[in-house]
Amino acid sequence: MLKIKFILILFLSFISNSFSQTKFDRFLTPSDTLNTSRRTAVYISEAAVGGLTLIALNQLWYADYERSNFHPINDNQEWLQMDKMGHMFSSYQLGRIGASALNWSGASKKEQLLYGSTLGFTFLTAVEVLDGFSKEWGFSWGDMIANGAGTGLYIGQELLWEEQRITLKYSFHQTKYAKLSPDKLGDGLLEELLKDYNGQTYWLSFNIHSFLKNEQIPKWLNLAVGYGADGMEFDYNEPAVNFVANKKRTRQFYLSLDVDLSRIETKSQVLRSIFDVLNVIKVPFPALEFNDKNDIKLHAIYF
Repeated sequence: MLKIKFILILFLSFISNSFSQTKFDRFLTPSDTLNTSRRTAVYISEAAVGGLTLIALNQLWYADYERSNFHPINDNQEWLQMDKMGHMFSSYQLGRIGASALNWSGASKKEQLLYGSTLGFTFLTAVEVLDGFSKEWGFSWGDMIANGAGTGLYIGQELLWEEQRITLKYSFHQTKYAKLSPDKLGDGLLEELLKDYNGQTYWLSFNIHSFLKNEQIPKWLNLAVGYGADGMEFDYNEPAVNFVANKKRTRQFYLSLDVDLSRIETKSQVLRSIFDVLNVIKVPFPALEFNDKNDIKLHAIYF
């Protein structure tokens, strides 16, 4: 094990030194002062990508379903609230990206929080409005609350601690349920990643060093608490006559370790950027599972 760790450290050091002096590395380094060209590029890029994405959704997705007058819907009981966890995760991560982009431009902390970390909430609100004009779905206040919770998790930590001690992460494994209901749960890995809530787990990953301030604890070591669900072929419970199908629906809670990749020390901005991107994913570790059937399971490796 020590040999493996040593080889890994040498490999990362070699890669870091190889990249550290490149022009691309210098380009990725956040500006110490406001760089107006960078900030303008950030705002234009976000507006363009967000606008084009909404147009594409409207033309390629919503166009296939019947339109309606704007209407709300109460979908809070669907998918054992796994869809709400997805909204919270997306809002948090998009906000983190928005704030990081403005930090790269040298914008003030206030500007990062006001216009960067709210990126996820703003974009997902626009998507929710499109839902509201679709007969198939509707405007969901539950989704909006989840969006706000994700944004609030990021902003709250920046205001309280000026760092992200708690990171919202995602993991996925394929399940048998997608084949039983591919129209709802996805057909193929890429669709299942987004649609199959049975295989998704959302994690609150707590950085131990940040809370305990103990130098004996590695700065990158996290304790993760996860939530998932299983046995769902449909959004709501099956009709009462299908009692067997209803019994399969299970809430799952997990306890595991994790790695905060953003806290791994490196001089390379290229590696730093790669770590920041990969940090949305929970690192596979052994996990203890508790569920609402009063079962306890130990997973040698859970993802």
